[in-house]
Amino acid sequence: MAAGKKVKNVAKKTKGKMKESTGEAVGNESLRAKGAREQMASDAKQTGQKAKDTLKH
Repeated sequence: MAAGKKVKNVAKKTKGKMKESTGEAVGNESLRAKGAREQMASDAKQTGQKAKDTLKH
């Protein structure tokens, strides 16, 4: 996986975790759900990149 894309995915996942934790702490379900969605999107992109890398080799 390209290093730049991996860093972006990790950053997005971390941002999602922070939003989810903040949402839980303040009782904001919308913020918690948005953070969870960001984490899932990051995981999906990372999985897609790994699949592409596997097919290239």
